[in-house]
Amino acid sequence: MLLPITLTFAAACALLNLWLAIRCARFRISDKIMHGDAGHALLAKRMRAHANFIEYTPIILILFALIELAAGPSLWLWIGALAYILARVAHAIGMDADKPTLWRAGGALVTWGVMVLLAGAALALAYHQTREMPVPPALAAQA
Repeated sequence: MLLPITLTFAAACALLNLWLAIRCARFRISDKIMHGDAGHALLAKRMRAHANFIEYTPIILILFALIELAAGPSLWLWIGALAYILARVAHAIGMDADKPTLWRAGGALVTWGVMVLLAGAALALAYHQTREMPVPPALAAQA
């Protein structure tokens, strides 16, 4: 079964991951930093933004795929995928600042919101859908 939302979302996440990596690599190349952040504050922030993306994205992608597989594509999944991507961009931009910003906080809150909604949808699909249970052959013969 083709999963158009998850495939599109996964591609967007791959490109976003590349953007986050490039933001770090630019400092590594220009300042000849091979490992760690070498005390470079902005590089440390960008490394953390990249790591934060990597921490959340796998479970989010898995939830999107399983929900789309179970329920099919829907507008709310498209909206959730777009919201997640925009939230992660906002969070990464906000991480560059030396103090808390609306970009960082908003990105984190939207990320958490998407994750909670996906978890709720996954649980609803798992436990609230009615399914006909086949009668075992031994019981069917007795009826």
